[in-house]
Amino acid sequence: MNRVYITDKITDPYIEKEVLGDEISLELHDDIEVLLVWHKKISNEYIDKLPKLKALVRYGVGYDVFEDLDYIRQKGIYVSNTPDYGTEEVSDTAIAMIMNIARGITRYDYLCRDYKDGSWQANTLNNIKRNSDYKIGVIGAGRIGGSVILKANALRFQTHFYDPYLSAGTEKMLGAKRFDDLEELLATCDIISINCPLTAETNALVDENFIAKMKKGASIVNTARGPIVKDLDVFYEPLKSGQLNCISLDVLPSEPPKNGLMIDAWKAKESWLDGRFLINPHSAFYSDKAYFEMRQKAALNAKRVLDGKKPINIVNGLK
Repeated sequence: MNRVYITDKITDPYIEKEVLGDEISLELHDDIEVLLVWHKKISNEYIDKLPKLKALVRYGVGYDVFEDLDYIRQKGIYVSNTPDYGTEEVSDTAIAMIMNIARGITRYDYLCRDYKDGSWQANTLNNIKRNSDYKIGVIGAGRIGGSVILKANALRFQTHFYDPYLSAGTEKMLGAKRFDDLEELLATCDIISINCPLTAETNALVDENFIAKMKKGASIVNTARGPIVKDLDVFYEPLKSGQLNCISLDVLPSEPPKNGLMIDAWKAKESWLDGRFLINPHSAFYSDKAYFEMRQKAALNAKRVLDGKKPINIVNGLK
């Protein structure tokens, strides 16, 4: 009994108890077999203190909280995530951000405060186009990125994607143009939506070089992982010069954001930004149902391990 420990965040495990009952332990001890992990960084030393540990189950999609997946695999411990609880919510947020860029909603809200009598309706943004004239480029067309593409198709955007890990023919299923070269996607598309996982390959993917290869006046939406962006200051000069049109972020390289050129300008509401730099506090995953599902599914995965079964959604390659 008491073989599951929740490392952080959850102070009232009422959802987990519905699945696991008395298996939830309020203290870390030597008989723990499964850890349910929110944002706590799990080091090798932490794992070594738990001789009966069989699995680490991450609340949510990302699993960069685990220091060394290879080390954990070598110890015969499973690492799993919970990737399917908030697909709709995250893709809806990406679409909302894309629509905001396409229609200029936050820009109009910022700018119209200073519009005068007699010129109210005449103040239109010249770069606003019809949806069907925008080219959307999705980086990572898995569960969430694929959902973004399908929703964007329904809104009559032209959809494109880059994902070297998806099988041939995925483009036909999604009804989108596939690029085999990331640079070609960047040079072609008006709005780039980042929906790939954080890996060694994608860490700091969005940097000065990435931005320089983008179509002039294009925009970026990131609802994936914060560190895919090198740092927020890479956006400062491109936004100020007009090389970039808009940046919309649900996730940041560090949360909450640290002071710097970009954040200081955003906090000061500097006029040149005029609603073109938008931040959400890593909230795209959330709806009342998604939050419940995430916790319930993580608990059900822990129960599989206690019942002598392999967990699902294994991310560290343990067979």
